[in-house]
Amino acid sequence: MELDDEDWELINDDGFVYKRLRLHPTTSAAHPPAADPAVVERNRNERKKTILAKLKTRYQKEIHDWELLSNTLQALQNRTKTQPPPSMSPDLSISQSPEHSSDSTFRDLTETLLIQVEAQEASINEISNLCDVAEALCNAQEQLLKQPFVYLPIWESSPRKLITSLCEE
Repeated sequence: MELDDEDWELINDDGFVYKRLRLHPTTSAAHPPAADPAVVERNRNERKKTILAKLKTRYQKEIHDWELLSNTLQALQNRTKTQPPPSMSPDLSISQSPEHSSDSTFRDLTETLLIQVEAQEASINEISNLCDVAEALCNAQEQLLKQPFVYLPIWESSPRKLITSLCEE
């Protein structure tokens, strides 16, 4: 549901013009104002409820769209994170010499970085494929738009055919 123009009122505050939601029913010559304050208050409350219901549905739709975008981003991030980042403090055991432990740490770090780079490469390839599909769709749409202009009689090979086709129209 979208707010109608009648739900808004124009306010001119010393030359500063803005719109705001109308919280009271409009009064016109066809509908004289009700004399009973309870009726006026009830109408005002009903109008508030309908306006707030419209705003609620609009905000719910927006929240749904943001959740969809968030879930998509989260799925992409989960694909790139196949393994948590390596810890920077290596576990040194007493039985290993410092040189052997250092080599093992660098090997583990290298493997972890290699896995992350491969995951990023897969994501980039996936995004590249999506871009290729989008480009193909754009090219197809462009061809459809160009087609009426490409097959104009002016592009005929013979001037006689061109003159003939122009005279027919």
